[in-house]
Amino acid sequence: MQKAPPVFKHRKAGYGRGTTTSVKTSDRQGADVLLDERVRPVAWQNPAPADCYDLVVLGAGTAGLVAAAGAAGLGARVALVERDRMGGDCLVTGCVPSKAVLRSARAAADARRAAALGVRVGAVEPDFAAVMERMRRLRAGLAVHDSAERFRSLGVDVFFGEGRFVSRDAIDVAGATLRFRRAIVATGARPALPSVPGLADARPATSDTVFDLERLPARLVVIGAGPIGCELGQAFARLGSEVTLLGRAAAVLPREEPDASRIVAAALAQDGVRLRTGCVPVRVDVDRASGDRVVHWSAPGEEGSTACDAILVATGRTPNLERLELDRAGIEVAPAGLVVDERLRTTNPRVWASGDVCLPDLFTHAADASSRLVLRNALFAGRRRYRDLVVPHCTFTDPEVARVGIDPARAATTGVALDTVEVPMNSVDRAVLDEAAEGFLRIHLRRGSDRILGATAVGSHAGEILAGVVVAMESGIGLGRLSSVILPYPTLSDAIRKAGDAWQRTRLTPVTRRLLSAWIRLRR
Repeated sequence: MQKAPPVFKHRKAGYGRGTTTSVKTSDRQGADVLLDERVRPVAWQNPAPADCYDLVVLGAGTAGLVAAAGAAGLGARVALVERDRMGGDCLVTGCVPSKAVLRSARAAADARRAAALGVRVGAVEPDFAAVMERMRRLRAGLAVHDSAERFRSLGVDVFFGEGRFVSRDAIDVAGATLRFRRAIVATGARPALPSVPGLADARPATSDTVFDLERLPARLVVIGAGPIGCELGQAFARLGSEVTLLGRAAAVLPREEPDASRIVAAALAQDGVRLRTGCVPVRVDVDRASGDRVVHWSAPGEEGSTACDAILVATGRTPNLERLELDRAGIEVAPAGLVVDERLRTTNPRVWASGDVCLPDLFTHAADASSRLVLRNALFAGRRRYRDLVVPHCTFTDPEVARVGIDPARAATTGVALDTVEVPMNSVDRAVLDEAAEGFLRIHLRRGSDRILGATAVGSHAGEILAGVVVAMESGIGLGRLSSVILPYPTLSDAIRKAGDAWQRTRLTPVTRRLLSAWIRLRR
């Protein structure tokens, strides 16, 4: 595994996004140079600061870009401060590169399974260099939406440099003082490295560096069986790596419903991933002669070791708060990030927070939504609370796992009684025709009503299926009304209508049936 410069992730620069700019650069250096020209131009000159800004935004990742673009669009005078590259995790090291690689990995898996569809193919030979070149080319193309030039055109003053508070209403960046009426801290988070003896010496990859790889590791150990570990573990296995996945919990994706976890575990195993759950890495050794890494691990009643060429750590994230000098602004910090109230205001009433630096939901769409909420609250005296938002989540394994709201385990801890309606994907015609019948849609209702409190979808394009449920929850639409929604046939979203039909059938009690039969007889 070669060490390359750090990368970052992409985000959609909210409040309007145009079409993707085509990039015809075919070499890695050219794509990365174009990326940097857009999100960290070498020749960029910071503007002269205004006397006072309506809003200063620290951090130009998802949360910061949405806040800056939104405020500027509303007529505010806005400054945006970024110490590295605009676009943040999502553009450079997260959503965009990971989903590009996952798509290539899925193409390889589809080719291997083509015989089930009556199509014969030869040997499937993924070209890892071509996969990564495609990812970098697409990433550079999408970077135009998060570029410094675009935000300048929106009326935002873009400053590159290390931002730090110098008082309760001022930030210093590259020697310039930015005074503000309101500020938003949106500096995001980074991968957290667990304290395992020898791990740092093994120079493991993280989600911040794995997309710098130029050669496919023949043997890869993934530490962490959450969403990132499962997604990338499956992708690398499909591209040809021998993958071992070590998870501390008793199951992969431990925050999901147990049946969802079991389906994903089976899919990972089918793709050749060696699963070791309930397993804790205790030491890592490096053979200086061969370059091999050996991960020693412990599980209940068992100890062992796994040799590999590379290690990928996917064990969580930690907020980026260093060097901000928050104490000068009277902003308190907790282990999980900035201390904020339910409206995302910090302990300094002029300063708000958004995104991974303060949220329990470390998702691009949560960062986007929280910035929209903060703009209302900070600039217009809004009162909306983050906990009132309907925030879904999707793990992009194959099959996908998508979830929103509560499930039976969470309901049990809060004393909420649920009724659950389940539609197996093997009863959805499109899923059967697509050879993607593994999985289910479960919708959790407040007991005795059709009010939707949560849902879990497992299957091909589960995130798309869940969208209809999220809209219903946000709009206060009950499951009963969804049974009358007309959807194209055959589509995977037909699972939602089937769930509505299933709930309607629960209302047809024996007494109701007798009354309806009597009415029909009277009408003869």
